Amino acid sequence: MPRANRHYLPGYVWHITHRCHKREFLLKFARDQRRWLRWLFEAKKRFGTSILNYTVTSNHIHLIVRDGQEREVIPETIQLVAGRTGQEYNQRKNRKGAFWEDRYHATAIEADFHLGQCMVYVDLNTVRAGVVTHPSEWPFCGYNEIQNPRQRYSLIDRESLIDLFGIQSMDEFKKTYKGCVEEALEKQSQRERQPRWTESIAVGSEAFVRDVKGKLGAKGMWREVIGANRSYELREATTAYGADFGLEKGDLRQKNTFHWGLSV
Repeated sequence: MPRANRHYLPGYVWHITHRCHKREFLLKFARDQRRWLRWLFEAKKRFGTSILNYTVTSNHIHLIVRDGQEREVIPETIQLVAGRTGQEYNQRKNRKGAFWEDRYHATAIEADFHLGQCMVYVDLNTVRAGVVTHPSEWPFCGYNEIQNPRQRYSLIDRESLIDLFGIQSMDEFKKTYKGCVEEALEKQSQRERQPRWTESIAVGSEAFVRDVKGKLGAKGMWREVIGANRSYELREATTAYGADFGLEKGDLRQKNTFHWGLSV
């Protein structure tokens, strides 16, 4: 199976997906899901990771982060969280071998309504899988923290959310975002898997996607811009990361754009 691709461009918002080795349900216990979040909090403390949203499921994770143009923050975050989570699990279970697929996939998301749609998509992951009927019922996603900010072990970068969405306060964002989630729950189309969020190189307006393609230089030559109206995506000529990220189904450095591997 082809490896997931990652394409580093500074200053973007990235939707990261990372699945367990061979789609195994290695995160099926709450204990391990909590440990992944605990290490994510540690990464935030160590590296200043700007976390906008997240979901931990039984066999994969979603993470939306804002790149602050510090080139090592995102790869160091994933390396720490994935590495420590896998090590702890293997030690406890007396297990050997890889815990994660060796590569994660990163999609650049334009910081407009596309970012809002991507955040809702991430929070509805377990709803689409039929595990819960509302994201508030799943304790390992960002929706609950957005609606009820924690005083301790907070992960969500509230200041970045306010800045990116151009709103006045977190209270305003909470209300608006809750409305977006409720609206999405009423639409059948929002309950279906949307590969653009997990398989594309970039998602946004045509200008945004073509800008990403141009900045990739020679490595963007064979990537295809598809879409219509106000929503476009930059795709591989053939799907590079065709995993089904349904719960039940299954280094971002410029010089290593396609070949940076994660050692777990």
